[in-house]
Amino acid sequence: MTGMADQQARRGRNFDQVLEGARQVFLRDGFERASVDDIARAAGVTKATIYAYLPDKELLFLEVMREECLRQTAAEALVPADLPVRRFLTLAAERILAFQLSDFGQRMYRIVVGEGARFPGLGRQFHDFGPGLVCQRLGQHLRGYVGSGQLAIEDIELAADQFAQLCKATITDRLMLGIAEPVTAERAARITQGAVDMFLARYGAGG
Repeated sequence: MTGMADQQARRGRNFDQVLEGARQVFLRDGFERASVDDIARAAGVTKATIYAYLPDKELLFLEVMREECLRQTAAEALVPADLPVRRFLTLAAERILAFQLSDFGQRMYRIVVGEGARFPGLGRQFHDFGPGLVCQRLGQHLRGYVGSGQLAIEDIELAADQFAQLCKATITDRLMLGIAEPVTAERAARITQGAVDMFLARYGAGG
C-alpha cells in the first residue's frame, strides 16, 4: 500500500454500486482472495469503471472500509447534547457493542488482522475509520459532560478508550477466536450496563 495516502477515490454515477459490489466480495473472500473481476461482476460494471474510480484494489478496500465505518458510526452525531450522562453512556455502549457484533465489524476486523503483516497501513486505516473515530466522537461528548460538571475526567482520550473497551468485555476475544456464542439481549444488557456503572464509578462527579 505504498503511497496509498496520496491516492483518492474519484466519485461518479456508479460509485456506490461499485462499493456495494466490493463490500460483498471483500466480506466473502477477504482481501487477498478477492479479485477485481469478481468485484466487477458483483457490482454489474466493467473493470475499467472500477479503475476509473479507484486505481487499485487496496484503495478500493480502504474506501469500502471507510464508508461502512462512517455509516455505522453516523448515528452518534445525532445524539442530543442535553441527554443525562447515564442515558448517553447507555446509548453509546449499545452502539459500540452492536458494531462489534455486526457481521461487518467481525469480518472486517478479521481481515485487517489477517492481512496486517502484508499491508501494515491497513490496521491504522481501520482504526482511524472505525474504533478511533468512535473514541474521538465519544471524547467530544465527554468534554461536554466534564464542562457541565457531570463527569470529572482529566484524560479524555484515555477515558473514551477505556469506555469503548468496557463495552466489549467478554465479547472481543471470543469473537476473534471464532468461538461462536450467541449474545442474547440479556447478556448484551449486562455488558453495557456494567460498562456504564464502572465508568461512572470512576469518573462520575463526586464519585
